[in-house]
Amino acid sequence: MRKQFLVRTVLTCLALQVLLSASFLRAQAGGDVFNVKDFGATGKKADIATESIQKAIDTCAKAGGGEVYLPAGDYTSGTLHLRSHVKFYLEIGATLFGSTAESDFTTDALLLGEDLENISIEGRGVINGQSEYVWKMNVIDDAYIRDNQKSAEAAGVPLMRSFPKDLDHRKIYPHMIKLLRCKDIRVAGISILNSPSWTFYPYDCDKLRIDGVYIHTDQKLGVWADGIDPDSCRDVVISNSTIETGDDAIVFYSSRASGGPPKACENITVTNCRLSSSSSAIKFCDGNEVAVRNVTISNIVITNSNRGIAFMVYDGGVVENVIISNIVVNTHRFDWFWWGNGDPIYFTVQRRSESLGLPLKANEPPAGVIRHVILRNIIAHGQGSCLILGHPDSWLDDISLEIIKLYQSTDNTPGYDRSVDAMYFHYAKNIRVKDVQVHWETPESPKWQSAMHFEDVKDLKLEGFSGAPAKVESGNPAVVLDQVDGANIVDSTTSTGTKVFLRVKGAKSQNIYLHSNEIHMAHAAVQTDKDVKPGTVKESDNY
Repeated sequence: MRKQFLVRTVLTCLALQVLLSASFLRAQAGGDVFNVKDFGATGKKADIATESIQKAIDTCAKAGGGEVYLPAGDYTSGTLHLRSHVKFYLEIGATLFGSTAESDFTTDALLLGEDLENISIEGRGVINGQSEYVWKMNVIDDAYIRDNQKSAEAAGVPLMRSFPKDLDHRKIYPHMIKLLRCKDIRVAGISILNSPSWTFYPYDCDKLRIDGVYIHTDQKLGVWADGIDPDSCRDVVISNSTIETGDDAIVFYSSRASGGPPKACENITVTNCRLSSSSSAIKFCDGNEVAVRNVTISNIVITNSNRGIAFMVYDGGVVENVIISNIVVNTHRFDWFWWGNGDPIYFTVQRRSESLGLPLKANEPPAGVIRHVILRNIIAHGQGSCLILGHPDSWLDDISLEIIKLYQSTDNTPGYDRSVDAMYFHYAKNIRVKDVQVHWETPESPKWQSAMHFEDVKDLKLEGFSGAPAKVESGNPAVVLDQVDGANIVDSTTSTGTKVFLRVKGAKSQNIYLHSNEIHMAHAAVQTDKDVKPGTVKESDNY
């Protein structure tokens, strides 16, 4: 008994020693540790800890680097300036609150890094921005959602919406993390909640690693509260993370939003993440003045989103060399004031003035470019059409959609579904649509027509398509080609009872080939309008 008692006593002492010397052990493993409580932080939320935490950061940097350690507790702070070679570590049970007093901020960031290298923000603790919103009648005219607003008004939907609190006089809505011109960055393990603005905004940064983070903002109220917005960055990896946001979840910019010159945002990998957004889950942003390129996105689950995957070019930039694969998308229509319409896939090229419904400006850049994009292995459930739209002056080029199952339904509650066709392509060339299935589900919209609609398209290959019009008895075709120059439709099928498999329209349509398609279930394989030239459609080996 005495021996067992001594053993238990020794083990207990060892356990206590480990717990009491956590900072020492961390120091042995990774350099000097600077505990913010040693610099005056109390760990009580009511006490402003900005000065104490900043002293710990500065002292750590002057010592040549190490770790600034926030033990369990609540710390309220304004702007904190990060330093090179400093790890900012939040322990389990530690929460860093962004102050609700605007006077505590010297700039629009809680954690700010400028021209730094070798920095990290890690741990299992929490950063909480304490964002606040009000719900009231709309007081602004936002051109980007004007169509939604008009549709909502016509449907009798009250134009109530969310606004940040104190919008009339508050100037600073801080990012939780803002990094400018930094390199060799790691952000891992932490949770970031309730940001009043874009949660994590890196600009002109190199070698950025984001791993295992959780970001959450209110999806009903959290306007402006994007998740991660890399702008003009290079060598970016985002992995193993969950992002649930009001506004966009992951957005790629090439802009001057930070005040610096726009640069290409390139060499990016996103993998193994779950995303939810009141706007777009993945967005190649309209704010693209140079380029977003060389991007792979894989193994993503998109849930509870207004828009799934969005390519938007408004400012003359280029999006190119993008592969998006192994994606599950679930979208539905959110309140009228959010961008999106329940659409799983969305492409658009516009000039900025056009997007605002204004005359073009003399110095405005030409329409931008989207090219060399592959979307592969996608299961999508959506309440809006997949719109793949180029520009009259800049057609989408070399776009492939492969192995996609699309399940189309609607939400009759808002009463402003503008969807007509399940997939609609406009102003595009060198388009490959392979092994795509379209399934119509309930509830349904009386406006629905065809599964596929191609207008002003050159060099199309439609292979292994399976689909039908929304209502087979309607007389609408399964596929529409309107002003299509060069199309090859092979190995495709439609449902029993379909009146017409393919309708060809437009005097410019030519060189349309149908072969090896199983379309005997349709009453007619092809219907051509009067303005289509004889011999435009050539059929062989269809059955």
